[in-house]
Amino acid sequence: MKGELVFGVNPVREALRGERGAFELYVQSSATDHRLEKILKLAEERGVPVHRRERDDLTKLCASSHHQGIALMVEPFKYTDLDDLLAGIDAAGRNGFLLVLDGIQDPHNLGALIRTAACAGCDGVIIPKDRAAGVTPTVEKASAGAVETIPVALVTNVAQTLQILKDGGYWVFGLAGEAGQSLYDVDFSGKVALLVGNEGEGIRPLVRKQCDVVLSIPLHGGVASLNASVAGGIAMFEAARRRGVSA
Repeated sequence: MKGELVFGVNPVREALRGERGAFELYVQSSATDHRLEKILKLAEERGVPVHRRERDDLTKLCASSHHQGIALMVEPFKYTDLDDLLAGIDAAGRNGFLLVLDGIQDPHNLGALIRTAACAGCDGVIIPKDRAAGVTPTVEKASAGAVETIPVALVTNVAQTLQILKDGGYWVFGLAGEAGQSLYDVDFSGKVALLVGNEGEGIRPLVRKQCDVVLSIPLHGGVASLNASVAGGIAMFEAARRRGVSA
């Protein structure tokens, strides 16, 4: 049986609610979390076999002690095709709001950014295939299961992808600490692609050339920079606020 193990209450619950094939559910024998009852009901509705395990066995199975007493064997994560993502947004008659990531390497940052994108109302997240973190069980745990609720597209070339977005009417906004224009002075209406760069190096030069505008987040107190996922979160919610619920 080929698959991957997702663990933690929220990731398991969202996986069972989603479209991925689910094969086996593992529950800690002594688990008392009331949320597990709802998950067991979801598993029963989907016909997923349930197996009881001791906590130490689950820890070995998940290679982590942060499983919260539950794990689910599912089929591998399915990325969304970029063309399908864009076509779906257009078919819905919406002005797209996308998060594009240029080389995020920390799976916890990736998970946090995907979770924030889902909460901020983004239509999808675009990540590169190489030299960056992909969607793994660790990312799913860090996203609290949000990877099951928002499309994630995997692309070969971020710069070329941004050009495709621009050709489709998207305005590309990049985040860079040294940029002169403030995030808070921008109109985010219309089709928007928000670009967040690598944790250490930021946006790569060739990718930065594709930006229509490069923005910074004003900082105080002598701090030089923000964590990538924090900066992305601030920018996404500012864009969402400026776009309004009808954008």
